[in-house]
Amino acid sequence: MRSAFTSRRYLMCPPTYFRVTYSINPWMDPSKPVDLPLALAQWEELRDRYRALGHSVEVLAPRPDLPDMVFAANGATVVDGRVLGARFAHPQRADEAAVHREWFRDQGFAEVLEPVHINEGEGDFAVTDSWLLAGRGFRSSPLSHPEAQEFFGRPVIGLDLVDPRYYHLDTALSVLGGDEVMYYPPAFSPGSRAVLARLFPDAIIAEDPDAAALGLNAVCDGHHVLLPQGAPGLFEPLRERGYEPIAMDLSELLKGGGSVKCCTMELRP
Repeated sequence: MRSAFTSRRYLMCPPTYFRVTYSINPWMDPSKPVDLPLALAQWEELRDRYRALGHSVEVLAPRPDLPDMVFAANGATVVDGRVLGARFAHPQRADEAAVHREWFRDQGFAEVLEPVHINEGEGDFAVTDSWLLAGRGFRSSPLSHPEAQEFFGRPVIGLDLVDPRYYHLDTALSVLGGDEVMYYPPAFSPGSRAVLARLFPDAIIAEDPDAAALGLNAVCDGHHVLLPQGAPGLFEPLRERGYEPIAMDLSELLKGGGSVKCCTMELRP
């Protein structure tokens, strides 16, 4: 059963210093320059759209030595006001984790855990009403799954990612309302596809072109679904379920391997 629209609280970080000078996923090509003013304008449009829909957006200050901080969703996972920090797989992003933990502590979050095992926040953790879905295979360690389950007290469902283009769970699956999801089956191992089919028999299934446009890197507030404009094949299935899709252009940030969801961490009370 899907949840109704509720006002959400998000954390974002502007792409002030965004650039692609290294490659840690198949989307990143240092030979393709980033149009920084355009990237900033696209990010501001996303931030402003959230606020226009009635959501609050907190802004994390960027750092010049951490160009991927714009992908704020990777910095932590917040459930019931408890913060499981990130531990990044690649050294280029490692220092982001401490910046996020410091922000949460400064904002008065009482329970902020520095994890032992590698996890990349909401990149690989997706929260439904009943479960914490947890990706593994390219970035997050399988050992992060019991760590998250113990911290949050929620059942964790491990899912194996097998296609390097979909290196984080949030590139291959999106939580809509309640326990409703949309996902791209070829991104997952056969066993994980079977688990998803059992848990979500009525899920929206993405086709190749929409998945390849990172159409599943989306954010839903229970009614509106903000997703990349390059995934039009998802719009009508969403409307048929009672959602309102909103197309966003984050083409410059796609050069770093992220889109709407990567830029958006949800601060769940």
